[in-house]
Amino acid sequence: MLMRTDPFRELDRLAQQLMGPGTWSRPSAMPMDAYREGDKYVVAFDLPGVTTDAIDIDVERNMLTVKAERRPVAKSADVQMELSERPLGVFSRQIVLADTLDTEHIQADYDAGVLTLRIPIAERAKPRKISIGVESGRKEISG
Repeated sequence: MLMRTDPFRELDRLAQQLMGPGTWSRPSAMPMDAYREGDKYVVAFDLPGVTTDAIDIDVERNMLTVKAERRPVAKSADVQMELSERPLGVFSRQIVLADTLDTEHIQADYDAGVLTLRIPIAERAKPRKISIGVESGRKEISG
C-alpha cells in the first residue's frame, strides 16, 4: 500500500482540533474558485457532504454571503469510529461584489459537492460604442 505524507496535513488537523468545528457565530472558511466566463462572473465553492437544505446564500447590497453546515451522519450504537478527518460544523465565505455585477439575477447550482454561482455582468458595465453625430452646415463665430 502506498502512503503519501503531507507535513502540513497533520498541522491542519491539529489546528482544526484546537479550534473545534465551525459554529454559526464562528464559521470555518470554505475553499473557492472565482473566474470570469464570457458575460458572467463564476464563483465555485467546495461543499462535499452538504445537503442543499443546509446551504444559505444571501446578498445584501454588494456583499455575498454563503453559509453551509455539514452535519454528522447518524450512526447506530454498534459503530465505533476509527478515524475522523472530515470536518463537521459551519462553513462560511463572504465576498464583496463589484458594482458592475447584476446581483438581481444570480444563478445557483449544486452538483457533486460543488456550489456554483453565476453572476451576470451588468449591462451598464459592458463595453459599448459611442456614435459621433455630425452637424450639417458650418457655423461661423464672429466676435
